Amino acid sequence: MSDFFQNGVIATLQRIGERPLADIETELAEFSRQRPVILLLPALYSEFEGPAMPRIIEELRGAPYLKKIVLSLDRADEKQFRDVKERMRGLPAECRVIWQDDPAIQAVYKELAEAGFNVAIPGKGRSVWLSMGYILADHENEACAIALHDCDIVNYSRELLARLVYPIVNPALNFEFSKGYYARATDRLYGRVTRIFYTPLLRSLTKILGNRPFLDFLDSFRYALSGEFACIGELARSIRISPTWGLEVSMLSEVYQQTNVNRVCQVEILDTYEHKHRELSKDDPSTGLARMSEDIAQALFRVLSQDGYVMSDSFFRTLLSTYIQESRKAIEKYHGLASINGLAYDRNGEVSASEVFVESIKRAQGEFSRDPIGIPLMSAWVRVRAAIPDLQERLFAIVENGNR
Repeated sequence: MSDFFQNGVIATLQRIGERPLADIETELAEFSRQRPVILLLPALYSEFEGPAMPRIIEELRGAPYLKKIVLSLDRADEKQFRDVKERMRGLPAECRVIWQDDPAIQAVYKELAEAGFNVAIPGKGRSVWLSMGYILADHENEACAIALHDCDIVNYSRELLARLVYPIVNPALNFEFSKGYYARATDRLYGRVTRIFYTPLLRSLTKILGNRPFLDFLDSFRYALSGEFACIGELARSIRISPTWGLEVSMLSEVYQQTNVNRVCQVEILDTYEHKHRELSKDDPSTGLARMSEDIAQALFRVLSQDGYVMSDSFFRTLLSTYIQESRKAIEKYHGLASINGLAYDRNGEVSASEVFVESIKRAQGEFSRDPIGIPLMSAWVRVRAAIPDLQERLFAIVENGNR
């Protein structure tokens, strides 16, 4: 049984009781007549070789309210692309696989780069961005709901998708964007970047800058770094996406700029969530959680500076010392949470992780000071269409031809 407490500036839709999934899906089947649902899956081929994607495919067979499934496939050769297309057959929705390594898709990236658009960095951000362009090439899809979730979820249930899209598909509600949240715990707590880096860093920024609407917005999310969200097509067309690990933070910034906070919600989509756990990479800051936390910090600093906040050297010195205090407080809180629930808790390991995150903040500060602009967000598709009017139609044709 979850709580029903509403804190922060956005609506929180908790999972209370055990409402049958069939009831939710029956409603979604009715709602989707007015706002069809498209599912976007950014996947690596390696995720088809493990347990996650086979389970996801099997679960999606029971989601007849889906209009379309778009799977963006990265790090795959042509044989693997054809294998994935075959595996996706038989689902109740129309399926399209976007092969990111397709020479025709690579030619699209080259044309975009020559036109001045930042598409040089491969990864989830670019994959999601291009897939959004394909989806929005059909103007009817602007009236759709577009949902996205990661493809490495070992304990996937289609209830995750149903609860994620429900708030923006139900015509009696007034939401344009929903963010999924969940507990990342088994016999121990996971989600270190959120627990002892992101949230303490936000609280530190608030201590220094005071209560600011944007910081309050970011701090309202229970799992701001989750990869699961859904939005209406009209909003998707106007948001920019980051090509780095700062994807989730930059997207929340875009949502904050493009819609009203009263039309944003977070939804508890699963009791627990099990996916691959990244290494801290203490000795190699270019990989793992050290790299992720640095990219997140850079994204935060840049969106704050774009909002007019001044961050001097003295600001960053204060931020570091404040973060150390806030992270230690968080560690004590989670130590208590683990203890009362009988979970394993490596307190020294958590302290060591916070020390790695201090170094991430220092590197992020250095990079921000050197280059306040950094890697620009990939442009909203409305701007791409203005610059290259027929690009989305050609992209649509490439994907459709590749799926014949």
